[in-house]
Amino acid sequence: MRNWQSALGAMQGIGYSCVADNSPNCTKAMNPPGLATKSEIPASIYYNATPFLLTDWHCKFPGPGYPTTMDNSSTLLAQQLPQKIDIHHHFVPDFFRQAVEDAGGDPTGLPVPAWTVEDSIQNMRDNGVRKAILSLTSPGAVITGNNDTARSLARRVNEYAASLRDQYPDQLGFFAALPSLLDVPGTLAEIEYSLDTLKADGVTVFTRYGDGNNYLGHSQFTPIWKELDTRKTVVHIHPTMPEDTNWIDPIMPPPMLDFPQETTRTAIDMIVSNVTQQFPNCPKVLSHAGGTLPYLISRVAVTSRDTMAAKGPYGKTYFELMEALRSFYYDLALSSAPAVLNLLLDLIPHDHIMYGSDYPNAPPIKVAGYRENLDAFHMNEELRDKVYFGNAQKLLSRN
Repeated sequence: MRNWQSALGAMQGIGYSCVADNSPNCTKAMNPPGLATKSEIPASIYYNATPFLLTDWHCKFPGPGYPTTMDNSSTLLAQQLPQKIDIHHHFVPDFFRQAVEDAGGDPTGLPVPAWTVEDSIQNMRDNGVRKAILSLTSPGAVITGNNDTARSLARRVNEYAASLRDQYPDQLGFFAALPSLLDVPGTLAEIEYSLDTLKADGVTVFTRYGDGNNYLGHSQFTPIWKELDTRKTVVHIHPTMPEDTNWIDPIMPPPMLDFPQETTRTAIDMIVSNVTQQFPNCPKVLSHAGGTLPYLISRVAVTSRDTMAAKGPYGKTYFELMEALRSFYYDLALSSAPAVLNLLLDLIPHDHIMYGSDYPNAPPIKVAGYRENLDAFHMNEELRDKVYFGNAQKLLSRN
């Protein structure tokens, strides 16, 4: 009987599951020995009877770690999954939902997801998450439209998050919400209060602020980066909408494609404006495996072998650009396809990669699907423990 890593590791090259055994892309070669075919799996173990990512594929002989039946609320499954810290876990206080509605709705055009703290705790149990770090997703406190109300909303969000942390001290932490970074005095005041008084685990910042392309390398943000660097604050960088909020495709929500690109834009902006070099002491966590940054960095960095040590058109050598890439931390929210994981593991220090779910903006079926893909990816025990738990634990305990 094989263990759960080797059984699921056999699925590494599949990537996305076959919809049916007779699918043109579903061949005998894609059905590794020891894995059940769809026809062999009882319908009762499907999530809503709909295959998603690797949820079609289950072990005939899962051995330790996976039960022989799967249910979305299975306590047994949760107890046997590898334990995790979820570094990318959102929360939606009722008063924040109301603030978004009062402002005309989420700029993405998507509804604000339903949420309760009990739902978060249950989702954590279902996916083997021992601790989740709560954060406010975009549009954040800036949705109110002016500095005073954004300051008030950020303060209320942080005090609420601290109360949840105090209620569930072993299960919840939080990254503090901030007003617009263009409001430098208000941001600095909230950093001080949330870290010194509320004891937040770090802060959340968004990829862009204001009506223009004010990405995180903007010179106006220098006092904020200086304060965060002095405090060695963990900075979780979450994408928000680009300046143009129009839907390019009527059925494709902007966050699906625009959010990863916004992460890439702000990361490159931070690199070429020297934020990563000047402020190295505040760990900067990029959401969603860094967007497209790991994939596109060679487009920015690669030059001839003879000129790798020379300053390029962006004021950096090849080596400086790659060093900056590796200085970021990367969460795996919505990012567990084998090609993505292989690229990260090839380019990024393994202690800079951490689990994330994006719950509840990613609904339970997606959280489970991406988590199953990650469970299926072949990693040795030491690396899996680092990615799932150890790296985040070390990062959050730096102070």
